[in-house]
Amino acid sequence: MKHSPAFQALCEQARTQITEIAPEEARALQQQGQCFLIDVREDHEAAQGMAEGARHLGRGILERDIEAAIPDKTASIVLYCGGGYRSALAALNLQQMGYAGVKSMAGGWRAWNALNLPISRPASG
Repeated sequence: MKHSPAFQALCEQARTQITEIAPEEARALQQQGQCFLIDVREDHEAAQGMAEGARHLGRGILERDIEAAIPDKTASIVLYCGGGYRSALAALNLQQMGYAGVKSMAGGWRAWNALNLPISRPASG
């Protein structure tokens, strides 16, 4: 998806203030039980498939619902979106809310898939 220049600039600015990690590192942390992996994409995107073991908290509700979902503000949290833009903005917001261990997964869902990392798809029926 082609992003507007202003949106790209906003995301690049956010990236200077957050930590980004590679999908392989996110998967390793998740497998070791050392992080919450959160999909921040829109509902219709997550319905097409998610990183295996991820929890969906879309950008529209993330900041509202994060404290109920993960009350520990020292917890390790890795956020991802489609390509790493929205998750960078989300990571910055969670940092501003006091979450100290939040990271954004570089490349997002597309990078996860390109590496053939495990995914889960909703049951059809």
